[in-house]
Amino acid sequence: MAKIRYSLTGPFEADLKRLLKRYGSLLADIEKAKVYAMEAYHLNLIDRRAIFPIRGFCFDNVIVCKLKKFACKSLKNRGNRSGIRIIYAFYPAEPKIEFIEIYHKSDQANEDKSRIKEYLKQKQQK
Repeated sequence: MAKIRYSLTGPFEADLKRLLKRYGSLLADIEKAKVYAMEAYHLNLIDRRAIFPIRGFCFDNVIVCKLKKFACKSLKNRGNRSGIRIIYAFYPAEPKIEFIEIYHKSDQANEDKSRIKEYLKQKQQK
């Protein structure tokens, strides 16, 4: 089975840098989420009800998803209900994931749809 390649967009890196000040374990938590949520869902077809494709942003070559169940060690006793959300684009043909946005739901209610549209527009131009 092919392994997923991961990359970060510039806006995601800025989000991550800001959140790392509050949640120091985020980098390690993301590494775990890659294996236990993203690879399980996309490669092994195991649906743990953690990942949700975002309606209106799913096409044959790219599926934009939201990871809702995200365990963050810095948020003790919250388990996978930490409130942290990760938005990413999955490219099934490669297989590749590009991280688009990360936020805590107390900071914003939903994903930034204009950021997703801009990301997809830039990808079409390449």
